[in-house]
Amino acid sequence: MADRAPAPPWVRHVIDGGPGLVWLAVLLITRDFPFATWFLVAGSALALAAGLIVERRIAPIPAVGGSLAILFGGASLFFHRNDILQMKMTIVDGLLGAALFIGLALKKNPLKALLGGAFDLPDHAWRVLTIRYGLFWWACAIGNEIVRRTQTAHDWGIFRGAVMAAALVFALAQTPYLLKHNRPHGAEDHTEPSA
Repeated sequence: MADRAPAPPWVRHVIDGGPGLVWLAVLLITRDFPFATWFLVAGSALALAAGLIVERRIAPIPAVGGSLAILFGGASLFFHRNDILQMKMTIVDGLLGAALFIGLALKKNPLKALLGGAFDLPDHAWRVLTIRYGLFWWACAIGNEIVRRTQTAHDWGIFRGAVMAAALVFALAQTPYLLKHNRPHGAEDHTEPSA
């Protein structure tokens, strides 16, 4: 049986981002946090299944994100506590930032390990990007803690949507730096051994 052609990249983006966007839309329309959370949990499960069907594998990052959405969303529904789902952003973003900085402290480039196939940058450029992303995720975690402790669940949902948009803007803002430092494939980095 012949292998199927890979799905277009936009399909993966729809699968990965769909559950969060549907959750936000339902929350903004209904103002009912538990009801919207059902959409997040069901949507995340469907997204994992769709990813498996479309790509015949589950990519690690979407698998972790979807699993955490199911875990925290399910716990939020089971215990009737909105703050459990709200804490997910603090925990995940805080751990992402910590993982990036711990990797740097160990003389590794964790961001390179995740994105190295997409870009060919010298190690110093990977370090700069890793620091930028680490600080961004920590800022998101701190902001999440402030908003979830001081605002309503509905307002927190709006903040969560704003963070999604901010993450996209932040990633796009890194484009000039990526283009400046991206090397033609096959060029070597003589500054230090790659991590």
